[in-house]
Amino acid sequence: MRDRLLALAEAARRDITVASEPSAVEALRVRFLGKKGELSGVLGGMGKLPPEERRALGEVANQVKAEIEKLLVEAIQRAEEAALEAELRGPKLDVTLPGRAVTPGSRHPVSRTMEDIVRTFQRLGFEVAHGPEIELDYFNFEALNLPKDHPARDMQDTFYMDEASLGHAKKADSPVLLRTHTSPVQVRYMLEHKPPFRAVMPGRVYRRDSDLTHTPMFHQVEGLLVGKDVSFAELKGTLDAFVKAFFGSDTRTRFRPSFFPFTEPSAEVDISCASCGGKGCRVCKMTGWLEVLGSGMVHPNVFKASGYDPNEVTGYAFGMGVERIAMRRYRIDDLRMLFENDSRFLEQF
Repeated sequence: MRDRLLALAEAARRDITVASEPSAVEALRVRFLGKKGELSGVLGGMGKLPPEERRALGEVANQVKAEIEKLLVEAIQRAEEAALEAELRGPKLDVTLPGRAVTPGSRHPVSRTMEDIVRTFQRLGFEVAHGPEIELDYFNFEALNLPKDHPARDMQDTFYMDEASLGHAKKADSPVLLRTHTSPVQVRYMLEHKPPFRAVMPGRVYRRDSDLTHTPMFHQVEGLLVGKDVSFAELKGTLDAFVKAFFGSDTRTRFRPSFFPFTEPSAEVDISCASCGGKGCRVCKMTGWLEVLGSGMVHPNVFKASGYDPNEVTGYAFGMGVERIAMRRYRIDDLRMLFENDSRFLEQF
């Protein structure tokens, strides 16, 4: 068995030293040192030898294995150097060429803005809730105090789903549509939770709009707080804290009376223009203020649709368009730039 090991070492020296291709070296490694290789075949009978002979033969086997491994390493180095020299001599590789630049990616300004809005409200104690984008008319309109004949429905030019687009889905009694706002998530959340609670609802919404300031698909973040004796002053304090945390501590807020079917009283929230410091400029149309979101106290009819007694609980709600916030934040004057995927624009973020 000792002679077989020495003969194996001699064969390895002869064959490995002339191998010039990495694939050939790998084949020789498998032949000599593989699980079913020649060295394993020789050592397979060692168990039948006396302990004294087995110990001495083991030393020889280790020496042979170490020599073969060294030969294989040297052969691999020779093969790689030969391949590199061949490439340098040929037209395939020009080492004088500069390296290819790898441009790092970044978060889209809309995604970044929505994540920052949500994180800001999470720091204020709000949970995050999500709901379906394909919604029932009941949750999108009726439960939010917009019955079928309500004129405010004209404000939300809606994408309705026809039977062909629904396929084999079960037809509901209520028409199916692409949600026009994330407010239906508020109704669904109230049906599943008991007050007190506070939550924000981020997501995509859809309307038939397309111009400098509107797109058919955009993003909203809405918020809802329900409990006992919730006041409008708490709403103002929460939104003022959000504005200062998001836009800067020197940003001022202004509440203007407004109308939303699902809140009463309702208010639009403006922030002082960052471009002119509130003095008046082209960005703010010389008013010193920029509109950012809508808000108000939850309408009693919305509470009733959710199974709450409006005499027992009160609450406030607010909502904002993420694209509008992003435009204010990054001073973008054309909403369509956020959706055109122009690398020259996106690289700025």
